[in-house]
Amino acid sequence: MILYEDDFVIAVAKPNNVLVHHSSMARNQSEESTLLELLYEKFDKHFYPIHRLDRKTSGIVLCAKEKEYVSAFQHLFMTNQIEKVYYGVVRGFSPENGQIDSPVKGRDAKVYKDALTAFETLATVELPIAVKPFETSRYSLVKLLPKTGRMHQLRIHLNKINHPLVGDPKYGDRFHNRMFQAEFDISELFLHAVSLSFTHPLLQKLIFIQCPFPRHWHTFTEKSHWNASSLLKV
Repeated sequence: MILYEDDFVIAVAKPNNVLVHHSSMARNQSEESTLLELLYEKFDKHFYPIHRLDRKTSGIVLCAKEKEYVSAFQHLFMTNQIEKVYYGVVRGFSPENGQIDSPVKGRDAKVYKDALTAFETLATVELPIAVKPFETSRYSLVKLLPKTGRMHQLRIHLNKINHPLVGDPKYGDRFHNRMFQAEFDISELFLHAVSLSFTHPLLQKLIFIQCPFPRHWHTFTEKSHWNASSLLKV
């Protein structure tokens, strides 16, 4: 799905469980079609990703139409001139708002780098479904504003405050993940890059891009009768 397009860039909606492109980090997934391959199949043209999303994360990916345009937009990301907004569903009732500043390992998995995430809790729900060791299960819808762009930053940071993202196989809670699969037939990660806003470096105008939520978000809010569904209308 195309979310935005001009002469220089295109913004598309990346589904869950799709790589942006193949890399040495993506083991045993060389046969899967990447987002860039899917775009080439559709448009018969190469695009150049300006930033990345984790394979399991859905949402906006901004790509340059020509390689020469990449650096101007990457500079915005590197200098924090792009506001990135994510939504997540986490285990438990998270604090009303706050910041998480725990260092996160770099892509080489050896060196820790500074990382900062601001968050706000938008809604909560308690379900009459037992998840060990409790007789009910609690969840929060959180708005996340990463101020840095480390690998798995949001997933790691939410785990650090004991409110891991639902559906996260690496940093999440396996009991809650299993419940979502059993009760709602959902195994996808609840982390979505919902918007980008920035001043276009070549057109010199404010750009605001939004991305609709994947189907499993609506499935959960509808089946759980959670009034948070009104917050997912993009």
